[in-house]
Amino acid sequence: MKHPILKAATGLLGLLLLVVSCSKSSDESPTDSCTGVTINVSATVTNTTGAGLSNGSLAVSATGGAGFTFSLNGGAFGNATTFSNLAAGSYTVTAKSSAGCTGTGNFTITTGDACAGKTIVVSGVTTASDKCSNTGTVTITATGSSGFTYSLNNGTYQSGAQFSNVAAGSHTILAKDADGCVKSATVTVTTATAGTNFTAVKNLIQTNCISCHNNSNQNGGVSFADDCGIVSRKDRIKARAVDGNPSFMPQGGQLSQADKDKITAWINAGGKYTD
Repeated sequence: MKHPILKAATGLLGLLLLVVSCSKSSDESPTDSCTGVTINVSATVTNTTGAGLSNGSLAVSATGGAGFTFSLNGGAFGNATTFSNLAAGSYTVTAKSSAGCTGTGNFTITTGDACAGKTIVVSGVTTASDKCSNTGTVTITATGSSGFTYSLNNGTYQSGAQFSNVAAGSHTILAKDADGCVKSATVTVTTATAGTNFTAVKNLIQTNCISCHNNSNQNGGVSFADDCGIVSRKDRIKARAVDGNPSFMPQGGQLSQADKDKITAWINAGGKYTD
């Protein structure tokens, strides 16, 4: 059995040893949990669909740890793994694991082709035009996209698909969608058939007036050799052949009343090539 003094001394020595051991442990550096850890960041890049648009995105992921959160261009970390509504440009994504280990990846969103993968089809329906005035119409139809506006012969685009007062001949029709994708086609506006009233008047002029009013002999500077020349001078024809103002024509004698009535009927109908 130990003496009480010796027993106390032994207990005090044990306490001192314990204190020394704890102090030594507190002087050591803690182990870095990210040493030797490599965080790799990857992303699926979706480019914008056209110039000036902010509809690109980055779908990000990371390996080398667990419990990742992500930051875009130094912003706040969050749980979202997709960054949307991005414009064309360069981006840095940082991934941080639950242990606080980080890694970065650099990605580029480019301006994509807004028209890639689209099949726009343009067609047109026409109505004939008067030979001597532009009365044709063109109505454009487009499929394969949305938000179309329309142009005729590379003119100003408009929301309406119909164009009026179109001349006879070949025309380029164009449709442009909301992304600026343009498709074109060609249509032909035909010349309308001559009207019965015009044809009757033309026959009268061919019989009674053409000898004095043709391309070689243009009395008074007037030629009726061209259909549109007849139409453009309908008021003069009525004045001379029907009203006798300032005198009756043709020179060989007045037309019969039936022939005068043919001219009057044509004028009253509109005096056009198609009347």
